[in-house]
Amino acid sequence: MSTTPFPNSPTQTKNTLIPAEGLHVLHLFYSIDHGLWRMMSSEEQREAKTNFSELLQTIRSHPQTQLLIFSVVTPKADIGFMLLTPDLHDANRFEKELTLSLGPDILQPAYSYLSMTELSEYTTSEEEYKKELIEELKKAPEQNTGMVLSPNDLDGNDVLELRLTEWRERIKKYNADRLYPNMADWQVVCFYPMSKRRNDGNNWYHLDHEARKELMQGHARIGRQWHGKIRQLITGSTGLDTMEWGVTLLAHDTFHVKGIVYQMRFDEVTAKYGEFGDFYIGIQQPVDELLRCVQL
Repeated sequence: MSTTPFPNSPTQTKNTLIPAEGLHVLHLFYSIDHGLWRMMSSEEQREAKTNFSELLQTIRSHPQTQLLIFSVVTPKADIGFMLLTPDLHDANRFEKELTLSLGPDILQPAYSYLSMTELSEYTTSEEEYKKELIEELKKAPEQNTGMVLSPNDLDGNDVLELRLTEWRERIKKYNADRLYPNMADWQVVCFYPMSKRRNDGNNWYHLDHEARKELMQGHARIGRQWHGKIRQLITGSTGLDTMEWGVTLLAHDTFHVKGIVYQMRFDEVTAKYGEFGDFYIGIQQPVDELLRCVQL
């Protein structure tokens, strides 16, 4: 199901590379060359920081574009960005501008990851939900309707249609949130890439779709236990980067990031089939505070 809340989006032209659905997502991590920075005069440093701040504002004001910036905890990197934008040309241009934003060679690329927002292939379809709902109404018709329903005459029933309409609204919002998310300003940012195993003992792709769907639904139930504590965005990177998905977690507390990842590792989807890259932890901050934090 394709869902787009942007009916006025520009149409595809030779100057745009906008996907059929979803956004391009770039995670960018840089180390700072403090030696080069200290060779700059105070005036040059002030000008560089002004240019940096103005560029962030320009990118954030671009249509349908979001930019998160955070200081990275541990020396894996100093500064991290998460960029979401529809046009690949814009993503490419913004990445080059961010790399040079404090001056040539000041920001040294430490790690990057390209992915796209996407829908889950394991989401319940309307046909599946309708079948489940009919079975529910057959089992308890008095409870659901206040009157006895004929099991052979549920199609078109007012209660059934009402429940289906409610489901359609929920799934429409769910799909829009997956494809065109609004990223929260929660302080703690965690990013890591992951894939599903393909070895002979535990090959995820040798399971049929129904088996994978059942496992993923159990996995999702664990995630829902962290509602209000974790905001999660899973983006697809098959054919775009080294692993299959990028996972971004936003939280108010690192304890919750640690907790959800730990709990999910006991789930069969992760325990038998999960492969992970490095984890990057950052802190979202206002630009002035971030620059002080990274010693600029």
